[in-house]
Amino acid sequence: MNKGKQLYEGKAKKVFATEDPELLIVSYKDDATAFNGLKKGTIQGKGVINNRMSNALMRMLEGEGIPTHFVREISERDTLVKKVQIVPLEVIVRNISAGSFAKRYGVEEGITFSAPTIEFSYKNDELGDPLLNEYHALALNLATKEEIQTIKDLSFRVNDALKAFWASCGVTLVDFKLEFGRLGDGTIALADEISPDTCRLWDSKTHEKLDKDRFRRDMGGVVEAYREIMGRLEKQMEK
Repeated sequence: MNKGKQLYEGKAKKVFATEDPELLIVSYKDDATAFNGLKKGTIQGKGVINNRMSNALMRMLEGEGIPTHFVREISERDTLVKKVQIVPLEVIVRNISAGSFAKRYGVEEGITFSAPTIEFSYKNDELGDPLLNEYHALALNLATKEEIQTIKDLSFRVNDALKAFWASCGVTLVDFKLEFGRLGDGTIALADEISPDTCRLWDSKTHEKLDKDRFRRDMGGVVEAYREIMGRLEKQMEK
């Protein structure tokens, strides 16, 4: 499958057409951004890690019966995916207080919730991806009531699967962002990526941050953290 015309370039990925109109190639970049693009930089090797990690986790989730856009890995940076119409809702699942949640509600980081929470934001860079609720999503015709329920159900199933997997790697899944899309037949499928760019991942014992927060907060050791989390994933997948 060969790359055709470039259809899109985002903060972390490029998307290309293929000879099959129902299939696309996603190419992962080393570019890093934070705070809706206000902070920019490069994380050497990030594209390779995010591509391979996302693909491994998508395959695992497919095995759990969760539909995804993943088809196959083409190279260390490129992956063949099903074409989807992205639902303009970013889904944030939180297991522990951190980041914007802690800041918004004036609580300290590290509080484990009695049950996971879910938030929606409107996927719109110009507006800064504002938070919204289900009623707003319906009013804006972003998704149907049935689609929203499906997205919620799938998101909690993804959370259960990822929490268990990362726990087996000695990692705590703090929170993460998901995106979903509609396949040609209208089926809702998991899209985008699952990586240290989109997840908060803490060492289970030391609570060391092994994700993009190291870039956001100028903590240093960003490349090392991405390599560490990928190494743990690979070691666990080999078992």
